[in-house]
Amino acid sequence: MSTKPRELSSIENGLAEAIRLLKDEGVEKATGKSSSFIRKCSDPSLDQQIDHKDSAKIDIECVKLGLGHPLLATHQYIVAKELEKISGSFNDIDDLLVKFTILHGKLINKIKSSQEEESSQGEKITATEKKEIFSAISNLEKKIVKIKQVIEKS
Repeated sequence: MSTKPRELSSIENGLAEAIRLLKDEGVEKATGKSSSFIRKCSDPSLDQQIDHKDSAKIDIECVKLGLGHPLLATHQYIVAKELEKISGSFNDIDDLLVKFTILHGKLINKIKSSQEEESSQGEKITATEKKEIFSAISNLEKKIVKIKQVIEKS
């Protein structure tokens, strides 16, 4: 049996990444279903598709383990790709990489400044600082999605 090629933005690729991160045991712990069943739910050529609740459970388990959220990232990528079709915009990869570097630097600075002794609660990160850090992470994730889109088009 040969492997079917999939687009970068497919749910199947997002699930494959989640299963790689969580392993079979983690997927079963999160959803109560085997990773084999979940893999079958990701094949776009089959009628059986992954349930939104299972998708969220898998991402939540990944987040709990500090592994990111591969399915949410895939959903964001799919939606962003469609929005780009509507708006017709295209970004230069060099421009995107410069913007990514700037956003990455802002994230690092925000985290470091939040942990300095001179910050409002010293090394402890306050709720306001966490909100700002998560916002910086979100901005960086959006830029990664755009970079993926440009690379997929090339």
